[in-house]
Amino acid sequence: MTISQLARNAAPRAPATIGFFERYLTLWVALCIVAGVLLGQVLPGFFHAVAALEVAKVNIPVGILIWVMIIPMLLKIDFAALGQVKSHVRGIGVTLFINWAVKPFSMALLGWIFLRHVFAPWLPVEQIDSYIAGLILLAAAPCTAMVFVWSQLCKGDPYFTLSQVALNDAIMVVAFAPIVALLLGLSSITVPWDTLLTSVALYIVVPEIARCVRSARSAGDRPRKGARNTAMGRL
Repeated sequence: MTISQLARNAAPRAPATIGFFERYLTLWVALCIVAGVLLGQVLPGFFHAVAALEVAKVNIPVGILIWVMIIPMLLKIDFAALGQVKSHVRGIGVTLFINWAVKPFSMALLGWIFLRHVFAPWLPVEQIDSYIAGLILLAAAPCTAMVFVWSQLCKGDPYFTLSQVALNDAIMVVAFAPIVALLLGLSSITVPWDTLLTSVALYIVVPEIARCVRSARSAGDRPRKGARNTAMGRL
């Protein structure tokens, strides 16, 4: 090994940073909200037609856009990492407790407090149940994509990150629907089982199947790994 190679290896690595787009993500989200409201006022017929493309009250165009967002992230998950769970029992135990025993129920409680009481005078009565149901649906689904970002920024243990994400995704396949149904029932909201099961299939099962198929195809195709990573980065 040459002196220059030793120097490169000994040089400290640059700290993990986030890019321009990620740094100002809040601004982009706000701009998209404003653009969506304005376009809805200018082209109401078009957006009503898009909203009508649904199955069991689950919007298909929204589902497709969510696939574009989460499938590249799912390609990073290796469920073989579940074998490493026993090496991180305490950390993963805390994560599972917060994700499945605290977060959904605390969000339902906050929804009941603020939507049923604090902000109720300013909300349409017929839409309050829908707002609460939306909060419950969001609370019952762990945010997987951001876990990778936070782990990279804090220089976390990649094996721990991978094992906890894989375990949470595996649990979500079977636990999401029962927890949402329980919380909707406790909130005196009729459980729309067709919508709930369609959402699980569309947003969880189908992306997982796509991930498995894509991973299986790329497993023996090492030369294309770089192209896949480039595509994932662009998405």
